[in-house]
Amino acid sequence: MGMNKTMGLALLMGLGLSACVSERVVLLPQADGRPSAVIVRSGGQEQLLDQPYETVKRRPGGLSGTDTMSKDEVQSRFGEAIAQMPERPVRFTLHFLEGSTELTPESREQFQALREELARRQVAEMLIVGHTDRVGELKANDALSLERAQAMREALKAEGIDAERVEVAGRGEREPLVKTADEVPEPRNRRVVVNVR
Repeated sequence: MGMNKTMGLALLMGLGLSACVSERVVLLPQADGRPSAVIVRSGGQEQLLDQPYETVKRRPGGLSGTDTMSKDEVQSRFGEAIAQMPERPVRFTLHFLEGSTELTPESREQFQALREELARRQVAEMLIVGHTDRVGELKANDALSLERAQAMREALKAEGIDAERVEVAGRGEREPLVKTADEVPEPRNRRVVVNVR
C-alpha cells in the first residue's frame, strides 16, 4: 500500500470453551477522506477491504463474508479502543534557497504550520531528512543535505522542541522529487522532509 496510511481495528472474541477464536477487522476511514485499503488473510483465503467501515471476521479456518458497519455502530463497539490509538503520522516538506540552509519564503509559512502541529501534539518524535538538487559534487550535496536537516532541527530546538526526539539524515541528491540531469537546478529537490510521529 506504499505510504497510504491505512488503519484497521481488530477485536478478539472467544467462542464458548472451544479453541476456536475469531477476530473482526474493520477498515476505518482516513481523516482526510482519501481512499485506503487493507488485505485480510486467514486459512489460505484473503479478502480486500476498501470501503470505510467494511468488515470481515477472521477464523482459524478462513474468513467470513464482508459486511459494513455504520459509523455509530463502530463507535459504540470500538470507541474506547479507537480513543487509545496514537495520532497518525504527518509529513511536512520545506524547501531551501539554492546552495543554502535558508528556507524559501513559502516554506517559512510551512514552518509555522509545523510548529503549530508540534504544539498541538503532546509527545512527538521526528525524522528530518535533507535533500539537494543535482547541482554540485555528490560529496558536497551529501554534506549540504545533512546541514539542512540539522538546521531544521536547530530551528525547532529554538522553538522549544526537545532535540532528543529528533533524528536527522541527509540523502544528498540521491532521492530527487523531480528527476533531472546532472547540474540542473531544481527548486523542488532542495528540501527537507519532516516526518512527525
